[in-house]
Amino acid sequence: MTREYLKKATLTSKSDATDVKATVRAILDDIEAGGDKAAMEYAAKFDRYEGNVVVTRAEIEAAAALVPEKLKRDIQFAHNNVRRFAEAQKETLRNIEVEVVPGLIAGQKSIPVTGAGCYVPGGRYSHIASAIMTVTTASVAGCKHIVACSPPRPGVGIAPAIIYAADLCGADTILAMGGVQGVAAMTFGLFGLPKANILVGPGNQFVAEAKRMLFGRVGIDMIAGPTDSLVLADKTADPMVVATDLVGQAEHGYNSPVWLVTDHRPLAEEVMRLVPGLIDDLPEVNRDNAFAAWRDYAEVILCADREEMAATSDDYAPEHLTVQAEDLDWWLGRLSCYGSLFLGEETTVAFGDKAAGTNHVLPTSGAASYTGGLSVHKYMKIVTWQRATREGAKPVAEATARISRLEGMEGHARTADIRLRKYFPDETFDLTSNG
Repeated sequence: MTREYLKKATLTSKSDATDVKATVRAILDDIEAGGDKAAMEYAAKFDRYEGNVVVTRAEIEAAAALVPEKLKRDIQFAHNNVRRFAEAQKETLRNIEVEVVPGLIAGQKSIPVTGAGCYVPGGRYSHIASAIMTVTTASVAGCKHIVACSPPRPGVGIAPAIIYAADLCGADTILAMGGVQGVAAMTFGLFGLPKANILVGPGNQFVAEAKRMLFGRVGIDMIAGPTDSLVLADKTADPMVVATDLVGQAEHGYNSPVWLVTDHRPLAEEVMRLVPGLIDDLPEVNRDNAFAAWRDYAEVILCADREEMAATSDDYAPEHLTVQAEDLDWWLGRLSCYGSLFLGEETTVAFGDKAAGTNHVLPTSGAASYTGGLSVHKYMKIVTWQRATREGAKPVAEATARISRLEGMEGHARTADIRLRKYFPDETFDLTSNG
């Protein structure tokens, strides 16, 4: 490829990865051994909050009363969109059965996990949308018990809008606890809660490491790193729109990569000219994050043509992928590695992040090369079953006995032998593995 980097990142998402393993392991071990008491001690240390851990119905109602009606309507709108999309996704999972050979029927059945633990960040920003994305999909999947866990603010508690959203979307319990201790509480079933079967939702590096360590004893959606976004733009793109979209994603954090890939040098140069001014115009915290992200992690890549642009994008496998170019159907058919795709200027990553209906819990750090994001399917177990007539079992038993003996698994072979002898006592079978 003949990629030309008009701006090259000096850091990557792994450059400043801090070794938090020892800290997280110690906290998890302490809480598993010490239960509720240990979790409360860590909550007092890190959350600096002394209110109820399990939010009461009265507290939920009080929080709802604090949420402005306009915001409630927006949350309801987003919830309805996410719910409708999740319901449509669920319809793609059908229970099936097929007669594999005459008399042998095999089937597939989808069963929701019993308990879902939904982590909702509440530190730098109050992630109302994360409550909508995680709890709604768990509810549509049919999980019997859903816990929404979010860090409380010292002396205040969880942001009222997060409480309102989690309750509206179907959370059975809302837990005022953040970080590793919150993840541990859901996993170990503390405070009288059922143990979670799956943990979902974004979080900081400590939350991500806790999920990594707990994976296996509990399911997880994914191990998420810093959010990242890539824009594919050609000569028809509006430089101001492109620049605004890049800055809008860079505000996530100082280490959130944003990339522009284009085949039009004048567009690239104009976007690079516009971005600093757009960053300067942001509020302080957002400005500081976006400035560092653009300085250290952003890239602007000039390609020869749209095929090279698409290949570059697939190599990066971005979490969010925006196309602002001609012939959107071509891009939809060509691109293959992304968490969520936004086709055309009329949509943008923020729409998917907040209210469009698709989920915003997505693979980062190149993981889109092998997985998609959170969906109703993540909460579903796809299990199989089979049943057979005696005639249907006959050829399967013969093949099973011979394959098992070839593998040296005599016990397996004999479970087939006994059925053949019982069902067909007058027949002779060659069940050896040779010849």
